[in-house]
Amino acid sequence: MAYRVLGRAGPPQPRRARRLLFAFTLSLSCTYLCYSFLCCCDDLGRSRLLGAPRCLRGPSAGGQKLLQKSRPCDPPGPPPSATAAAAAVPASRLSGANHSGSPRLGTKRLPQALIVGVKKGGTRAVLEFIRVHPDVRALGTEPHFFDRNYGRGLDWYRSLMPRTLESQITLEKTPSYFVTQEAPRRIFNMSRDTKLIVVVRNPVTRAISDYTQTLSKKPDIPTFEGLSFRNRSLGLVDVSWNAIRIGMYALHLESWLQYFPLAQIHFVSGERLITDPAGEMGRVQDFLGIKRFITDKHFYFNKTKGFPCLKKTQSSLLPRCLGKSKGRTHVQIDPEVIDQLREFYRPYNIKFYETVGQDFRWE
Repeated sequence: MAYRVLGRAGPPQPRRARRLLFAFTLSLSCTYLCYSFLCCCDDLGRSRLLGAPRCLRGPSAGGQKLLQKSRPCDPPGPPPSATAAAAAVPASRLSGANHSGSPRLGTKRLPQALIVGVKKGGTRAVLEFIRVHPDVRALGTEPHFFDRNYGRGLDWYRSLMPRTLESQITLEKTPSYFVTQEAPRRIFNMSRDTKLIVVVRNPVTRAISDYTQTLSKKPDIPTFEGLSFRNRSLGLVDVSWNAIRIGMYALHLESWLQYFPLAQIHFVSGERLITDPAGEMGRVQDFLGIKRFITDKHFYFNKTKGFPCLKKTQSSLLPRCLGKSKGRTHVQIDPEVIDQLREFYRPYNIKFYETVGQDFRWE
């Protein structure tokens, strides 16, 4: 029986209750979906499927309970995985450092200067001394490009060189170039502006030093006297022996002057390099057009070796001397043999002095 009380609503109808329940359920579902979307995607839109961490970015109070297991987002920046990867990479790779630890800067260039000779004249000392200069980068080994490896091409030659800045000079040393007939032309074809350094020494002393080095490797070779002369009683020197022929400086210089002016060739005295290394290296620096950075403060005389050595520097905790093969005691030679060789070299020496305008006082 229907009844109605004035001023009071009757009991709710079943259909209306279902509509209210459906609306509440739908509202709750939408809220859950919205917050789920916020939790599954970070600020760059990376979804959980791509491995992005689930985080909460300032939810409202109503959603805090629903998302109470979500951690706070990290501050803006690279993802943790990228940071860890960067930390795992060695600093040398990140900075492009070379083997010495300094930044890998500059370009590999063909050398602007060459130490072309002579063997056993003091070329290694000049190379080691000039490498102290910050404006010079030098190849430590002898590439023998212009005598033995010319067929490999200039690209191969360039690849051997150290990296240099625009303000630095690239330099290499191969003493055999000076006595190689093709070397002047080949170097000229590379660059006619190449600066050439020749370290010369008393040719008799140089020949004895050359022989001493060979003897240390081949103990069964003939005597120095036997190799030096075709006929000692007649004073006929064997110029086919390389140790003798190298010391005929005036002869070899003729080939170089066909391609390079004398002003482009600097001659270092091997004797003065021992007695006054700072003075000789000062002239080398002037020739290369760089400031006199290498001075007396860089050297001390090693009495054991009989040669000047480099003092320790900031980059080296110990003094630096030439290797064991340098400064070895020469074999004893008959004084008469030495006198005969001095007479042989005399005309070549005089012509050499006149050509270069410098008296080395070897007589």
